[in-house]
Amino acid sequence: MKDTNAKEFIIELEKHRNEEDVEKMKRFIKNSDSSTLCMGLHMRTVFQIAKRFMETPLTEVEKLLDSSYYEVRMGAVSIMDYQAKKKQITESQRKSLFDFYLRRHDRINNWDLVDRSAPSVIGIYLIDKPKNILYDLARSNNMWERRTAIVSTHAFLKKGEIDHTFRIAEILLDDPEELIQKAIGSWIREAGKQNEKALKRFLNKHVSTMSRITLRYAIEKFDKETRKFYLSK
Repeated sequence: MKDTNAKEFIIELEKHRNEEDVEKMKRFIKNSDSSTLCMGLHMRTVFQIAKRFMETPLTEVEKLLDSSYYEVRMGAVSIMDYQAKKKQITESQRKSLFDFYLRRHDRINNWDLVDRSAPSVIGIYLIDKPKNILYDLARSNNMWERRTAIVSTHAFLKKGEIDHTFRIAEILLDDPEELIQKAIGSWIREAGKQNEKALKRFLNKHVSTMSRITLRYAIEKFDKETRKFYLSK
């Protein structure tokens, strides 16, 4: 019988609770909401348990997302990620995951919760569909929704489609949040691996006004002289 119960999932996580690592984990998730609690689990352990519970229905996953514990919510989005990547997933199931993610984005509220699930749950679903929702998210007042907008484009990059990454990055360039700026830099760098000329055109247009954090992440893979050139602007 497959593991599909939220209560059983939490019991499995509790078996690996490590009080010595709780404070370290709290520092790691410092940008999450202040009510978040930690068990001190290693993420590898969370992912392994989530894979066992990958058939968990969304009604049970929602119970996990409602938990105050960070590791339980990470388990929830990991289950969603595993489901979205299943080869035999139906279009209806993919749409249900997509809708569920957006409806419960209030609980997907840390950078790694977004990064763990947005590319597969949001990005893959939108590959052959209009991308309007990502532009709406990019203009959201919620920083995690804005991060979802740029991070989801990773699915497009894997298909060689770079335009949406640059267009959403342009919307977010003035974002006040460091975690958004880091995401922009990382994702346009990935787009640059597909098309270095496109990345350089973007940088040439925006280098004088973009944040130093974004720039440093974006040029990380350039040679020393090219990095020096852009940093001098």
